[in-house]
Amino acid sequence: MKGKIFILCLLVFLLSGCTIVRIDTTNIDNIVDVVLSKDNKIYNRVGIGYKYYVPRGVTYIDSTGANDKLYTDGVYYYLYLDEVGYYYKTSQKYKEDNSKYYSRKLDNGYLEITEKDGKYLTEFVYNYAKIEALVPKEDIETTVLNSSYILSTIKYNKNIIKLSLEDDFLTNKEEKYEEFTSKKESNSFLRYEED
Repeated sequence: MKGKIFILCLLVFLLSGCTIVRIDTTNIDNIVDVVLSKDNKIYNRVGIGYKYYVPRGVTYIDSTGANDKLYTDGVYYYLYLDEVGYYYKTSQKYKEDNSKYYSRKLDNGYLEITEKDGKYLTEFVYNYAKIEALVPKEDIETTVLNSSYILSTIKYNKNIIKLSLEDDFLTNKEEKYEEFTSKKESNSFLRYEED
């Protein structure tokens, strides 16, 4: 009986179309190719006009406009969202540079890693956004993996971005408020009492 249940479960698993993708996390090209090729629709962070997925182990710290600060294992990630570029569909121009530690042109983006004072500055541009992080050499692959997930899951809300680009989006209507004066006639109750 247990054998029949096992075979039935195995058949259900095989016929359901589930696949397991193993990412070789020691090869930067493989990390980028595998993660960016997936159509990820997940998200757990929402901003004004955008949303994206923050991987497990990465913590959202702060946001200023369309710039978010993230943190993991002693490393800060700085995420810059190019909502104007997204709205006008501008394309990224990048030329690979063999003098860098790593330089690769991507579809509408690039990944560049440069050595700076014993650490490595990773600049990952994709999907109208950019992540920068200054990391030790042993954290490069993890940073590229986390950045790939974040950048590949960014989804923009075109209507909100259009609204935010209008001239009067940041203007507000002010009304002078005086603490001890009222706009209504204050003696109406007194007139009622006198009658």
